[in-house]
Amino acid sequence: MKSEMYSKHAQQYDAAAQHNIYNAYLERPSLQALIGDINGLDILDLGCGSGVYADFLIERGAKNITCLDASESMVELVRNKLGDRVRAYTQDLTLGLPQEKSNSADVIICPLVLHYIEDVSAIFREVERVLKPGGYLVFSTHHPFADFDSSISGNYFERELVSEVWDTIGEPVEVTFYRRSLAEWINAIASNKLVIAELSEGQVAEEVKRISPERYEYLSKNPNFIFFKCFKASN
Repeated sequence: MKSEMYSKHAQQYDAAAQHNIYNAYLERPSLQALIGDINGLDILDLGCGSGVYADFLIERGAKNITCLDASESMVELVRNKLGDRVRAYTQDLTLGLPQEKSNSADVIICPLVLHYIEDVSAIFREVERVLKPGGYLVFSTHHPFADFDSSISGNYFERELVSEVWDTIGEPVEVTFYRRSLAEWINAIASNKLVIAELSEGQVAEEVKRISPERYEYLSKNPNFIFFKCFKASN
């Protein structure tokens, strides 16, 4: 599911995401803690955005990095920043990963993307195909508990299309995503031969105490994102 946040406002989002509390001090450190040692590995970055994670992967010594995003504007930002240090192209994940060979990636990362996709089982199926034996997926998404506050139906177990207005870039932008139960996430993972090895609900960085004591107080006591590390199951 596309949003003007990541196309029309791509450059503004890139600037905001560098130091935004939710991205820089909660999501990124929490997901990066699950990635582990990637030195010399082949990495696929699904929903690469403006390349913030690609920078991290390069710094950690990844061998080959492929960056995909549904937004051509984001992909252009990645190409302009990182040049030939990564392979980057536009791909709608709802159509799978047709350009990626089977058993080709050691690690796949997918930060804050899958809540924009209705059929997550289909992308997990593609992830399992593309991962090498012993490879793993690390992804983050909205926490089902946090998203339930936005429910219109009031039915936690019902998958639901939600529209909200975010001020991430300093002006209101409508963003639409799917809310779903934790059981749906786990069943979609397990039914596609992926095994959950670690699950985290994130931890906000201590530095946020200085930036915004009120936001730190809230995020240290309430879940906002959820993080999974899933290995390709042995046959």
